[in-house]
Amino acid sequence: MATRSRENWEVIIGLEVHAQMLTHTKIFCGCSTRFGAEANTQTCPVCLGMPGVLPVLNEKVVEFAIRAGLGTGCEIRRESVFARKNYFYPDLPKGYQISQFDLPICEHGHLLIDTPDGEKRVGITRIHMEEDAGKNTHDPEGGPSRVDLNRAGVPLLEIVGEPDLRSSDEAVEYLKSLRDIVVYLGINDGNMEEGSFRCDANVSVRQRGEAKFRNRVELKNINSFRFVKQAIEFEIDRQIEVWEEGGTVITETRLFDTQKGVTRAMRSKEEAHDYRYFPEPDLLPLRIDQAWIERVRGELPELPRAKAKRFVEEQGISPYDAGVLVADQAVAAWYERAVQAYGRGAKPVANWVINELLRLVKDSPEGIAATQATPEKLAQLLGLLDERKINAAAAKQVLEAVHGTGQDPAAVVEALGLGQVSDTSAIEAAADKVIAANQGQVEKYRGGKTALLGFFMGQVMKELQGKGDPKVVTDVLKAKLEG
Repeated sequence: MATRSRENWEVIIGLEVHAQMLTHTKIFCGCSTRFGAEANTQTCPVCLGMPGVLPVLNEKVVEFAIRAGLGTGCEIRRESVFARKNYFYPDLPKGYQISQFDLPICEHGHLLIDTPDGEKRVGITRIHMEEDAGKNTHDPEGGPSRVDLNRAGVPLLEIVGEPDLRSSDEAVEYLKSLRDIVVYLGINDGNMEEGSFRCDANVSVRQRGEAKFRNRVELKNINSFRFVKQAIEFEIDRQIEVWEEGGTVITETRLFDTQKGVTRAMRSKEEAHDYRYFPEPDLLPLRIDQAWIERVRGELPELPRAKAKRFVEEQGISPYDAGVLVADQAVAAWYERAVQAYGRGAKPVANWVINELLRLVKDSPEGIAATQATPEKLAQLLGLLDERKINAAAAKQVLEAVHGTGQDPAAVVEALGLGQVSDTSAIEAAADKVIAANQGQVEKYRGGKTALLGFFMGQVMKELQGKGDPKVVTDVLKAKLEG
């Protein structure tokens, strides 16, 4: 589909996120939530929906919901109610899902995102607890479909955003910010590929200046930031085309075809009355006292946006660097330890973590935990640089060795013979040799092409096997070339 002109159209986007909570057991029974187990081995009469069984609410799920609400500025409802959401799919054993409807645990929150026009506040309508359904698997060759109920009853938070987003870029930024928050809070692992953090996008368009919303389409279960952007972009163009050609956008649920980059109709969009919600008769209303809320509030970690702001204001690093560091909670903690151990400023530490250390661990699923270079060892390495015992090129070699072996930087320098040459006589001898071999370049330098100093620096450093002290080499060369 060709990209349509959007000049006269405004895009309206609201995201609904399902975040699987990091509990060991399911929301209403004691079955394991471990991912990847053999099909239908993590089930019991409760999550299989057998007659006569009763759900028992997992207290940790409630605490995680409170944590999510406080982390997104929500009001925590002191009394909330579970409801039955009635629909019939093969992956829903009971024929209904236990969720929350008109009395959710969290309401009226927000989070902040960065846009080209500055900081933007995006509203969160509600956060509620519910159980997940099972998983249908289909044979592409036309064989039987199967149902795996290991996931049935796994605890979810549904986080419903306001329709405040106006572009696919804003939608992705919101989703990234929300994922960072729930990961920092320790309630979700942020894994979109495994489905533990998944997104539905409600998308509509209207003509600029129009006050009323037009029909919206729900894009279901998109499992990467890239696909969120692609799906929304396609849907915007599709809807504009429908309206401009005199048609009407149908309110429906659509799936995104990742291979072809298009959305396809799945089913008509259900409304709340289609689910015939009513209060769950097997669960009492949930009452939360203020002391519990305050205890959870007191245990909240510093969240990524506040941490990044502190790094910029207190440590003087750039907003970009702060954003890279706080994107991974473990990296941010590693970096802060290194800053404390180094004690001579944060900027050198940030540069080495972002440009060198993250490069060494980027292909490891363990992330920063994969390195044997501790924060204290990086601080020692930076100290060797400050004392001009090694140069920057040698320091990169040392860091790679420490990363793989855990040795002290000083021991690596000695073992590999990477100590910096600062002896003026040795550097002068190397400079004399290079100058004698490149008289043509010397004349050009003396004729005004001073950029050739870099050429001479490279040649001298080559003579010194990369160990020359750059400052001494520069001073010696300038004296000989300009003398």
